[in-house]
Amino acid sequence: MTQLDTSPRVLYGWDPEDPEKWDSKIAWKTLWISTISLFIGFCTWYLVSAMAPMLNQIGFDLTPGQLYWLTAIPGLAGGIFRLMYMFLPPVLGTRKLVTLSSLLFLIPMFGWFFAVQDTSTPYWWLMTLAFLAGIGGGVFSGYMPSTGYFFPRSKSGTALGLQAGLSNMGMSFIQLVGPWLMGFTLLGIGFVAPTRTIETGENLYVYNPAIVMVPWTILMALIAWTQLKDVPVTANFRQQIDIFGNKNTWIMTVIYVAGFGAFAGFSAQLALLINNVFGISSPLAETYALEDLPRGAAWAFLFPLIGAGVRALWGPLCDKFGGAIWTFIGLVGMAVFTAAAAFFLNPSSPDDFVWFFTLMLVMAFFAGLVNAGSFKQMPMILPKRQAGGVIGWTGAMGAFGPFIVGVLLSMLAPATFFWGAVVFFLIAAVLAWIYYARPGAPFPG
Repeated sequence: MTQLDTSPRVLYGWDPEDPEKWDSKIAWKTLWISTISLFIGFCTWYLVSAMAPMLNQIGFDLTPGQLYWLTAIPGLAGGIFRLMYMFLPPVLGTRKLVTLSSLLFLIPMFGWFFAVQDTSTPYWWLMTLAFLAGIGGGVFSGYMPSTGYFFPRSKSGTALGLQAGLSNMGMSFIQLVGPWLMGFTLLGIGFVAPTRTIETGENLYVYNPAIVMVPWTILMALIAWTQLKDVPVTANFRQQIDIFGNKNTWIMTVIYVAGFGAFAGFSAQLALLINNVFGISSPLAETYALEDLPRGAAWAFLFPLIGAGVRALWGPLCDKFGGAIWTFIGLVGMAVFTAAAAFFLNPSSPDDFVWFFTLMLVMAFFAGLVNAGSFKQMPMILPKRQAGGVIGWTGAMGAFGPFIVGVLLSMLAPATFFWGAVVFFLIAAVLAWIYYARPGAPFPG
């Protein structure tokens, strides 16, 4: 390590492709700290999807369309914030980027904590807070390129797969613990903040998911500020936007929107979709007892959990066999199982839910393959200077998934939307095969 100058804050001479100018301990420490912060970011991004299905039960009066929009807006915001964040790694450096981002998560956390305690909170303010929750998703397009500075190409699939997959689990985590946290007072907060009682007389502390991550967010900001270092990377705006002259940028954008965009969109909207098609807000509620109907908030967390887990675990296999083949297999699988799930979207009994949900979980598995494979591909098929920018850009476009899915579900019948998604997945699969996965493909990766 004699050629690497590790000052207290900046790694001068850093080059992951040269063992003499790379320190694996620094690289992995950076990965784990930024991944934990990004995990909290995804919890923040999906906070609204965890809380929205419970709002009407505590006294709000929101229509199904309003609830779809409420859970869609963080996706719109996440995409917009990602478009900004993709330019920040060379400007701020890893240390400031992670520290400041962690502190920004506190804004929507405190906002939702106070908003849901008053059922007269206007809808426009709920929408504003939903938009601010998008900060948690937006940071992805800054964190991922930043992490890419620290690892050689040979380890990029493992490193980026772990960071993306483990942080994506924040989506599942908040949806899993959210309903559970709402069931009891947290650290005595119930004595100072009012509880809401639904028709059954059950006390709900709907604000708990919004406040539970606050101490950990502050802790991660402190750790990032004191432990992380910067890689001196410089790139002006003109250099960064030249990614749009590379056709692989656009092809990979279509593929990543099909993979992560759909995965994120279904993750955000699945609880409401279950309620509206099979559960308490569905036509089935007119003929079946409520206790016999599935509740979306109790099941939806499994979808992002599986997709994120596969993304994290598949990184080493992408390093070994290349990402393109897994991307292609994943897209075909997404198309097949989304089509199969579509047949159960006009249920005649609650029993149809089991088939629908099982097929959706298999679809989540294949979405994980796409997301792992595509992030292995980008550092391999693009020039090193462009790879980080393309990762940021495709991540930004994928982040619009929750918004797109939410808006379309508010406009279309669920079955119609599902069949449209199938067509989109097949188009992406054809592109992946022609350009990347087939024998003799022009851009194998």
